Amino acid sequence: MAVKIRLLRMGKIRNPQYRIVVADSRTKRDGRVIEFVGLYHPKEEPSRIEVNSERVQHWLSVGAQPSEPVQAILSKTGDWQKFKGLPAPAEPLKVRAAAPDRRAAYEAEAQAAAGLADAPKAKKAAEPKKKAEAEAPAAQAEEQSGAGAGAEA
Repeated sequence: MAVKIRLLRMGKIRNPQYRIVVADSRTKRDGRVIEFVGLYHPKEEPSRIEVNSERVQHWLSVGAQPSEPVQAILSKTGDWQKFKGLPAPAEPLKVRAAAPDRRAAYEAEAQAAAGLADAPKAKKAAEPKKKAEAEAPAAQAEEQSGAGAGAEA
């Protein structure tokens, strides 16, 4: 039985998402698989590549042949070089930056709104109020002088 490591397409139209699978070479592209060994999402920036290196090395050692796209993916992750005994790839695999913790940001904003924590935003909001209060007596003085001028005439 000839075994291949290839891509199984998933996802929506114009949004391909692939699973890297080990399957019999005679089965359909999206047919029955032997084992799921990774993910490949090409539309994300940078492309999301996750490979179970241990299982890929096992399947390569027992004779599984990777398809051309899978071989390119394995070359980027360094698994193909590891199997062939070559040096690791020159540039490391790009990884997306970790998303900020939305729950922590929400809790910090909630505490700031409740006045429990000293937030820099609250200080900035207080400064315009002080400026407005400083300008208010000057404006009242002008109004009084203007009202007095109108009364004299």
